[in-house]
Amino acid sequence: MDNPRPPGRKFDGSFTQQEAIPEDAINAAVAVLQSGRLHRYNVAAGESGEVATLESEYRDWQECQFCLALTSGGQALQIALRASGVQRGDVVLTNGFTLAPVPGAIEAVGGRAVLVEIDETLRIDLGDLQRKIASSGARFLMLSHMRGHLCDMQKLMEICDGADVTVIEDCAHTMGAKWAGVRSGNWGKAACFSTQTYKHMNSGEGGLLTTNDPLIAARATILSGSYMLYERHGAGPSPEAFADARYEMPNCSARMDNLRAAILRPQLTRLNENLRRWNERYGIVEGRLKAESRIVTIPLPPAESHVGSSIQFRVPGWNPETCRAFLSAAADRGVEIKWFGAKEPTGFTSNHQSWRYLTQQNLPATDRILETLFDMRLPLSFSSEDCSLIADLICEAVGEVEN
Repeated sequence: MDNPRPPGRKFDGSFTQQEAIPEDAINAAVAVLQSGRLHRYNVAAGESGEVATLESEYRDWQECQFCLALTSGGQALQIALRASGVQRGDVVLTNGFTLAPVPGAIEAVGGRAVLVEIDETLRIDLGDLQRKIASSGARFLMLSHMRGHLCDMQKLMEICDGADVTVIEDCAHTMGAKWAGVRSGNWGKAACFSTQTYKHMNSGEGGLLTTNDPLIAARATILSGSYMLYERHGAGPSPEAFADARYEMPNCSARMDNLRAAILRPQLTRLNENLRRWNERYGIVEGRLKAESRIVTIPLPPAESHVGSSIQFRVPGWNPETCRAFLSAAADRGVEIKWFGAKEPTGFTSNHQSWRYLTQQNLPATDRILETLFDMRLPLSFSSEDCSLIADLICEAVGEVEN
């Protein structure tokens, strides 16, 4: 681990290169383009359309009652908040460790984000959650399953149900994950998924909202911009659910189009196999990092069925200078690692101290954990051999800055 790096020992792949869109998805996209009917409601007589069909197929895969396809995961978050009843000025709790679109969605709908500490496992701190519910009077929690780590969902729901707190799940990183056999997204009132390029299905941008509540589904559908054509949805509630929503909810024009849905439907048929492939790659990297005594990996509880499309690890005790030296040493070896302890937002990585649209909040435990938290994508374009090499190079970089 601490020996000098052999000449040429370097990873030359890309951490942002995804697998190609499957051939049948390309053919489906071409068929939509040839039809000219890209808008979700522009369908021929007797035709359900790609978006409506995706909604019904994802509903069945997710094992929920209703599904709505949207332009992005961020729009799904905003629409879920509004459809669940968040009003201007309402406090909405969320994890202190998440990505900017989550607090951004709360602010965008006029809510007031109050951040909850995380624990050493990167999951929301349930003790602090109870304290923040009591001190803030919040009646909403947007729970971010950040980087794929599910907290004890049974305990969390006991806390929130007991305090009459509505839970909305941000499942951008946990499509297909489970806690105690229940899919992420099926615990709270509503759930939001992303089909942005770096998520578990790739349509460039896109989102899905699921729920078992017909009124939330109806409100969300009108908010998405249904033009009262809600009967053309593939996984929506009965017309009775729209009795009030059709008059009360504004049109936010956030509909998914048939082109993106056509690309996604074939990917959904491969999703279970791809989840297995991600976990295989995660296991290779995690096993090697665990063998490096200075690295602390994130525990995966027995009740959690994880989806390892990225991996996180910490090196407790490092200062910012050492962290930056490690990033440089890893980059010299071709390994692209993100660091959540940086003071300035970089790319897809930021922390609560740079979200100036929020009231600044004191999160000492979260800050201490993020100071030495590193993050790395594991795209399916990586081979098993790539994963082994990358893990070895990470350990070498750790050894270099420690010596």
